[in-house]
Amino acid sequence: MVPNLSGYYRFVSQENMDNYLRALDINVVLRKVVCLLKPDKEIIHTGDHMVIRTITSLRDYVMDFDLGVQFEEDLGPVDGRKCQTTVFWEGDQLVCEQLGEKRNRGWRHWLEGDRLHLRMTAEDEVCVQVFQKVK
Repeated sequence: MVPNLSGYYRFVSQENMDNYLRALDINVVLRKVVCLLKPDKEIIHTGDHMVIRTITSLRDYVMDFDLGVQFEEDLGPVDGRKCQTTVFWEGDQLVCEQLGEKRNRGWRHWLEGDRLHLRMTAEDEVCVQVFQKVK
């Protein structure tokens, strides 16, 4: 059985965000701003439907999708690109594949106790964020 990731999570830490953003061709000024942000995550998980909100003081980003169904994701707020995205379960990890201009782009979420982990990849770079469940 897959875990239910529903909840609200506060930012704890991140590693290698600048290099990850560089792999996405984000300009240096925006990279510096993003590296200072401490985003929260809100996940609503109902059956095969999920909504993941990334909440920052700069702007929010919302992913609203059905598991296992490919959709066009507009990453304009992130890096100005669109990609074909599919999110699915691989064991107890929620995996996202984003097919488009950048090789090896995607992410995976998993729980360890009450901590939500996020591993984002683009090209050969990996960024890891950790969030603490607060409700």
